[in-house]
Amino acid sequence: MASVFLYHVVGDLTVGKPELVEFTETQTVEAAIRAIGESTECGIPVWKTRSQKGLIENAEMRRKRFVGILNSLDIVAFLAREECLADQEKAMKTPVSEVVLPDNSLLKELDPATRLIDALEMMKQGVKRLLVPKSVVWRGMSKRFSILYNGKWLKNIDTSNPAANANRPSTSSPVPIRDKFCCLSREDIIRFIIGCLGALAPIPLSSIYSLGIINPNYCSIEASRPAIDATQKLPSDPPAVAVIDPMADDYNKIIGEISATKLWKCDYFAAAWALANFSAGQFVMGVEDNISSSSLPDFAVNPMVTDANTANSCGGIVRPKKFSSRSIGFVSNPTNSSLSVSRSMYRGRSAPLTCKETSSLAAVMAQMLSHRATHVWVTDAENEDHLVGVVGYADILAAVTRPLPTTNPETPPAQVC
Repeated sequence: MASVFLYHVVGDLTVGKPELVEFTETQTVEAAIRAIGESTECGIPVWKTRSQKGLIENAEMRRKRFVGILNSLDIVAFLAREECLADQEKAMKTPVSEVVLPDNSLLKELDPATRLIDALEMMKQGVKRLLVPKSVVWRGMSKRFSILYNGKWLKNIDTSNPAANANRPSTSSPVPIRDKFCCLSREDIIRFIIGCLGALAPIPLSSIYSLGIINPNYCSIEASRPAIDATQKLPSDPPAVAVIDPMADDYNKIIGEISATKLWKCDYFAAAWALANFSAGQFVMGVEDNISSSSLPDFAVNPMVTDANTANSCGGIVRPKKFSSRSIGFVSNPTNSSLSVSRSMYRGRSAPLTCKETSSLAAVMAQMLSHRATHVWVTDAENEDHLVGVVGYADILAAVTRPLPTTNPETPPAQVC
């Protein structure tokens, strides 16, 4: 195990992180859409409202108030319900308590002096957010060795009892600011790890195949099935469903995905209508190839994602538009939709993020961070159409916190790029 995880503490990752602003379960879906657009991992923590304002809470009280994490896929699945499509305004005013799936095991409160390796172990077990008290400036020695003294791990200095700290060594342990927290996501952890690749050698240059982190138990749906079927049991980690074409040789070809990542900053009602009415293949590939524009409904552009130029030219008036993969936000290709073109021209943002099983761990991490994705789909080294699994945050954390396995001569070599 790399010493970088032993000598760094959680507080090192909170530098520059903004203070947590709680999103409560009484707030609306409309407010959640705005908040998710500014979030990491395409989701936001949801909290119960404080019973008393000004009440100083302990860790257990905060844990009980935490409800769960709401992501963009949850919201699109909710808006795809028949009653929501029938009354969009009412749906947008619905409190998120009716949408979020309760699970308070997804967040853990940690002291800033907690070793980073301990935090990683928690995230490997399913924790997605770390709640860390905001602290004043670090004092004394380097942050890297902030809680090491004579081989012992030290707790925070108790500022309320100076006498108790009189005989303690001067360290850089932080002083918490009462009732002020920041929230660390797994994306923050991966950003830290990718800055320490040298300390983790040779693991980052090893192939994900040799590390054994490819998860073959992914969620999938055939392209011919209704897209709404993907929401019957939403996956939690990663929050993604592969849209596949079963091939003759008993393997699956991935043509797209229905995921929180792809729906992160989309037109939510356009995506919801498509999810409720189209097949999974039509949803991810773009419907221009399959359905004439005259058969598609009109949509009002979602105010949260209205193009700035459109708003300026129309004096802020929202104009209806036809549904297409562009209206969801999947497609960046400017090709005229009235032209008859092949499906491949409509992949754009809808194309799933993939790598080969020979790709290095460093390359996969770089892919995920550059695309702000929670996962990467893995294809066979010899056949890019053959889907073999998926790699997510938990898989990467498992790889960097364990010894590199003995190299197998038959193992495919790592491919850095």
